[in-house]
Amino acid sequence: MPHRPPPRESREQWACRIYDSRVPIYARIVGIPYQCELKIAARPELVDHVWLTVQVPPCGPLLIAINTLSRVNRDAGFDERVSVGILTSHYEEEEKPEPMIEESTALDYTVIEAQTPVTFTAYDQPALAELLIARARAALRVEAWGELYRRSELGMHQVHSRRASCAVERDLIGKDGGLRFYLPGGVAELFLFKFCGQ
Repeated sequence: MPHRPPPRESREQWACRIYDSRVPIYARIVGIPYQCELKIAARPELVDHVWLTVQVPPCGPLLIAINTLSRVNRDAGFDERVSVGILTSHYEEEEKPEPMIEESTALDYTVIEAQTPVTFTAYDQPALAELLIARARAALRVEAWGELYRRSELGMHQVHSRRASCAVERDLIGKDGGLRFYLPGGVAELFLFKFCGQ
């Protein structure tokens, strides 16, 4: 008898799991990107994310919130910029990952950097937002690691290093997030994000 993949959970099931959980749920998402824009806020100083929405059947749309600056570092007098390391790989286009969401161990930048040297470049917010939006609009798939949340929407945040920074003392080891864009032509780019002091 042929092997059947386990049934995928519905949006309501994921929302209930997040609501009932006593600890953060770390997950891996693969989705089809269809909207990417700078966060909408009444006050310009609150605009600190790019919102990338992906379709993940049968869950439907999931919002991935990606930091374009650190308000915490900025408000404490430190460098607000986000530093980005990009690792390029290749894939067969017919083998690009199918949309899914699963509980998963988070990324660990220490392990990644020990295996492959990564150069991090600090971006001003407009340049980083432009880069992320351009990649999202070009991508065939988006893969993301981070922490799930449930508010007015179902989404993922903490898509960056969770180590202590200049203004944040909490040091979470092995709980990092990241973002991979599967681009036309078989090129994939894994984006790693760090803040000042990480």
